[in-house]
Amino acid sequence: MGRGKIEIKRIENPTNRQVTYSKRRNGIFKKARELTVLCDAKVSLIMFSATDKMREYISPSTTRKQLFDQYQQTKEINLWSSHYEKMKDNLNKLKEINHNLRREIRQRTGGDLNGLSFDELRGLEQNMEESVKIVRDRKYRVISNQTDTYKKKRAFVLIKEARDDDPHYGLVDNGGEYESAVGLANGGSQIFAFRLQPSRPNLHDGGAYGSYNLRLA
Repeated sequence: MGRGKIEIKRIENPTNRQVTYSKRRNGIFKKARELTVLCDAKVSLIMFSATDKMREYISPSTTRKQLFDQYQQTKEINLWSSHYEKMKDNLNKLKEINHNLRREIRQRTGGDLNGLSFDELRGLEQNMEESVKIVRDRKYRVISNQTDTYKKKRAFVLIKEARDDDPHYGLVDNGGEYESAVGLANGGSQIFAFRLQPSRPNLHDGGAYGSYNLRLA
């Protein structure tokens, strides 16, 4: 019994479809190579799968450029003209965008304003005011961060100096709160109150010591 004819239609099962494609693709490439050897033919074969994977075969005796040039001469067409026109249109669009950006930069620096209407001038003014506000807010944040950092460093320097002046005394916090030692850095009072007591037990009986206020200039 001979094999029955296979109906030529799309294979719905994706696995079967891929297997059939691989088998028949290999058969087509085999025939292309045989034509090249047996008939000294110039063969070019390009195939794309359903997943856009490309496979190609070109006769060893020729190149892609030679085949494309011969194809264009035979068909009397230019394969690159449409592609060139698209590239040219894209270049013109990019030039227009660049021109508009340069003009906007000149307008933001006070130039090239003669052709603008009142509404356009008003819109430009509002945009510049918004830009200035953003820059100003950023500047204030930077200044605030730098000031806070300086105040914290200055506060701890004064604490260290107070302890180094008399090594027999240790620093005791005010209520156990860290914030009391760096109150100035967070916008608090410019007075730091610390209670100093002897760090050696045998000196504690010698008398009481009061609080000391450290002030920053």
